[in-house]
Amino acid sequence: MGNRLTQIATRTGDNGTTGLGDNTRVSKNSLRVHAMGDVDELNSNIGVLLCEAMPDEVRSLLIEVQHQLFNLGGELSIPGFELLKAEAVLTLDNALAQHNEALPRLQEFILPAGTRAAALAHVCRTVARRAERAVVALEGQEALKDTPRHYLNRLSDLMFVLARVLNRYRTDGSVGDDVYWKSERMLQTT
Repeated sequence: MGNRLTQIATRTGDNGTTGLGDNTRVSKNSLRVHAMGDVDELNSNIGVLLCEAMPDEVRSLLIEVQHQLFNLGGELSIPGFELLKAEAVLTLDNALAQHNEALPRLQEFILPAGTRAAALAHVCRTVARRAERAVVALEGQEALKDTPRHYLNRLSDLMFVLARVLNRYRTDGSVGDDVYWKSERMLQTT
């Protein structure tokens, strides 16, 4: 992997370029830099989510996700390099299956709301979708491995499911629920 930063204010980006891990310089507006930035933003939002109360198993999973997103960012920063492994996608698949099984089936769309932790998980979900779109756009110009796209797609699904888990989690022992969209169909049946 490329050189680690030992100094932050280098001023080398003042001309609108940034250095990649292979020491090449690209425009800060390149598709690669957009993808790297969206992954970094997602990781930062997960860091904010981790400030909230949550079940220990969800916390451990999100910490692992942060490490994998750092791997993904590293992979994006070095063209042709692979850091994110297919096993990371399998971890998300297993977590999705486990948490989906414990949740009631959805009867209606839910709003990105509820507890603060659930709302933050929804923010992470939407940033994951944006990061996925940025990776797909980059794939339109450069060859990438499939794993980054697969990981971000599963992660956005997982963040939706974890939002539902977090809406039910209460430290006082009570049980919460999702916030349902009041659709015209729902209003006519009630």
